[in-house]
Amino acid sequence: MSHNFIIAEHGVSIIFENATPNDGTLIQSMDPFRVNDEPKNLLLKLFVTNDLQPISPEDTELIRDIDTGNGMTLVDVLPSGGYQFHIRNVQGNLCCLLHTNKDFSICRCKLEGDFTMRNFGLNNALMLSYAFAGSFQQTLLIHASLVRHQNKGYAFTAKSGTGKSTHVSLWLRYIPDCDLMNDDNPIVRVIDGKPYIYGSPWSGKTPCYRNIKAELGSISRIDRAKENSVEQMRPIEAFASLLPSCSTMKWDKAVFNNTVEIITKIIETSKVYTIHCLPNKDAALLCQQTIAK
Repeated sequence: MSHNFIIAEHGVSIIFENATPNDGTLIQSMDPFRVNDEPKNLLLKLFVTNDLQPISPEDTELIRDIDTGNGMTLVDVLPSGGYQFHIRNVQGNLCCLLHTNKDFSICRCKLEGDFTMRNFGLNNALMLSYAFAGSFQQTLLIHASLVRHQNKGYAFTAKSGTGKSTHVSLWLRYIPDCDLMNDDNPIVRVIDGKPYIYGSPWSGKTPCYRNIKAELGSISRIDRAKENSVEQMRPIEAFASLLPSCSTMKWDKAVFNNTVEIITKIIETSKVYTIHCLPNKDAALLCQQTIAK
């Protein structure tokens, strides 16, 4: 059974070959992005099958075991130049085996465990496949909380626990004409030299899966401080701030170079700020007055 989606104006097709369930219950966060027919310009196809087998360590090159924050993912390079991912949850249980080609346009995965594990595995396989395939199409998945204000999207990044979601909640509470676009993994695309930002099917602990688009207003890094202030970053500071927030693979030259190129274009066409702030109303008002002027 085939399920088709358009995410940030990119086509994605998921084909359940012989895996169950195949009715879409594993990918309910994708429903706002669903379309009836297979899109003409596909970013990627993901085949879900029970027949996939791991390729032995003798025939692969181990890259690393990555702590994703909600589990661990082991990455191998395949002889073809593609990748093998072992996606595990926080308990260390294997939830998904994923094989990809070099540009992530064709992917195959096998899901393991109960419904929760399979859901976790499939969603993580989709997110990383989309992020790395997107790098070849001027598209970035960025770890940020995203608010829309007067038809522009304002993204806020921060180290875990610093308070990007708290700051966005203050915008929603105190600034008129605001709505939440995504709370964890929005998508940035550069189209004809101009950056746009989109909601996505991946939003962390906040179920905000919205198929919406806005012109990118700015990207800001939240920095907890004893008083509120806003400063625009210089280009080199902006690059150093944005790169760790983007999903990329430093060991893959093509994907990493694509990411660097997209970040550079974002910095050339948008402003990047540091928000030194307290978690209060005045911080949100000062921020909005400065970055949305």
